[in-house]
Amino acid sequence: MSFNPLSFLLGDATSDQVVPPKGNAAWLTAFASAAMAFIAVFALTLSLAVGRLADYWSLDLARTATVQIVAEGDDLTAQSLAALRVLQTTPGVESAVIIDKSEQMALLEPWLGSNLPVDTLPIPLMIDVRLGNESTDFESLRLRLEAEAPGASIDDHSTWRAPVLEASQRLRLMVALSLALTAIITVIIVVLSAHSALASNQNIIRTLRLLGARDSYIARAFVRRITMRATLGAVLGMVLAMVAVVIFPGQPETKGLLSGMTLSGADWIYPIFVPILVGISAFAASRLAARYHLHAVT
Repeated sequence: MSFNPLSFLLGDATSDQVVPPKGNAAWLTAFASAAMAFIAVFALTLSLAVGRLADYWSLDLARTATVQIVAEGDDLTAQSLAALRVLQTTPGVESAVIIDKSEQMALLEPWLGSNLPVDTLPIPLMIDVRLGNESTDFESLRLRLEAEAPGASIDDHSTWRAPVLEASQRLRLMVALSLALTAIITVIIVVLSAHSALASNQNIIRTLRLLGARDSYIARAFVRRITMRATLGAVLGMVLAMVAVVIFPGQPETKGLLSGMTLSGADWIYPIFVPILVGISAFAASRLAARYHLHAVT
């Protein structure tokens, strides 16, 4: 079957009348394409949200470190001052600030409750370290802290970053698999719809053959109608999904997953590719189905 993209897009008034505009196959194709496009856009939005969230958390953890000092009385004061001197003279360290006791209590309150026996708990002194753009040699920093403040230890948050990145990668993989399954389901539905449309219009096909119409002409009429239905359904599903994303409630102040469930900037371009891919998939699937059906039916 020869294929002319321009004539396919513009259509032909005569061939368009070959396929009845209504029927179960028509509704099935349009509804399924809209549903699959809706799911695909939401999965795409989730993937982008996970990426932004992982990048934010990873960058935030990469730019911070924590020094804790376990000591008592005057020794604690001396070691904290020594640790601050070490940190302030370490390349890459932008600032080092001792975390106030009340701030530590506020951090522990969600897990241990508000009625904490502060005086009896062995809570170490904490120093919040902010890192700049210059790289920091943490191994050298650990050795200097051991020498000048034996009770001090530093956590560069690398053990916290690894699970975040791994979880984001796995979630992105799950989203990719979801998109792949959505595409496969769309193709299957289109193939079934094409077979249903061709089977329910056998009398029309036989009449057209008696009038001298070639199978390529008949197939093109069915393929175009099915592809247009699938594409228009996907456009509707995409629009509904984008509206749902816009009105989706967020929590921007928490920097959590809900805060990223939106599209911004160039992200709005990506959903446009969903109906395009649905249209291409519908065209290929319906063309193969039409070719097979017309070849099998004489």
